[in-house]
Amino acid sequence: MGLMDFIKKQFIDIIHWTEDADGTLAWRFPMADMEIQYGGSLTVRESQMAVFVNEGKVADVFGPGMYKLNTQTLPVLTYLKNWDKLFESPFKSDVYFFSTRQQIDQRWGTQQPVTIRDKDFGAVRLRAFGNYAYRIVDPKLFHQQISGTRERYTTAELDGQLRGLMLQHISDAVAQSGIPFLDLAANQVEFAKALQEATAPSFEALGLKLEGVTLQNVSLPEELQKILDQKIGMGMIGQNMGQFMQYQTAQSLPEMAKGVGSGGGVAGDAMGLGAGVAMGQVLAQQLQAGLAGSAPHAAAAPAAQSADEVMALLEKLGDLKAKGILTDEEFAAKKAELLKKLG
Repeated sequence: MGLMDFIKKQFIDIIHWTEDADGTLAWRFPMADMEIQYGGSLTVRESQMAVFVNEGKVADVFGPGMYKLNTQTLPVLTYLKNWDKLFESPFKSDVYFFSTRQQIDQRWGTQQPVTIRDKDFGAVRLRAFGNYAYRIVDPKLFHQQISGTRERYTTAELDGQLRGLMLQHISDAVAQSGIPFLDLAANQVEFAKALQEATAPSFEALGLKLEGVTLQNVSLPEELQKILDQKIGMGMIGQNMGQFMQYQTAQSLPEMAKGVGSGGGVAGDAMGLGAGVAMGQVLAQQLQAGLAGSAPHAAAAPAAQSADEVMALLEKLGDLKAKGILTDEEFAAKKAELLKKLG
């Protein structure tokens, strides 16, 4: 290099970084062909860390503070470059800054239902979503595993990977928490804590710390929610099938009333309503008697029904079985009892 080239060459004597926007995790200080002035100044602000990289190898790591760049403050770089004690020349090195502040309001959620094992319902498919926050705690590991030599690395580029880690550990969190599905909504804090504990090691492997997790909602797919609602309703009703059938009949009256004026005539509609109420009462008596089993003082069997009535009862029983309200054994017992009446 000629004398004039040396004079014209620019040297960097101040190295620092001011974040100009949210979402930047790593930023490479622009060097071009310039060299760092020996004895220059390095400023690392709070919520930042800086890393010197020499020919692809991570050298010295700096926390918040102001440093004078020399062989004393750059021991690893001094070793890698084989500097002697009298070295005072400009030098080349890549410098990366990392934001260590919390990256908050990161979203996670299940795009499709996730299957988990529940002690009350067996296999259950659920949806859940919430927020999480994380920050960089090991910039050397993060540089090696994630950001590399990129000029800038942002939260948006890491979002998909981290969200996948959260979803991957939902089943582990449910098992670890020991909370039944029905109680998850009332124990969101405990479930979020279990999810954080289950996922944290995967974050640590990337040089990150999972600072917090929140659960905003957990729910079943619509078709399973309907079945669960029916189970809950049956649990609330208990063994009083008569009241349940009266309730079901009352709920069906508005639908039956819609037929008024549709061509059947008022008399026909009234007969239909009366038949519906009668059917509900008969079915309630049949189900109550069947569920009571063969108790010594069981009520007397109801009067014989016609073939049409029996078939209607069988259809209603089949519908209740399909919805999970009656078990297969209860349905089979009532079916056999009703078919005897046809003989």
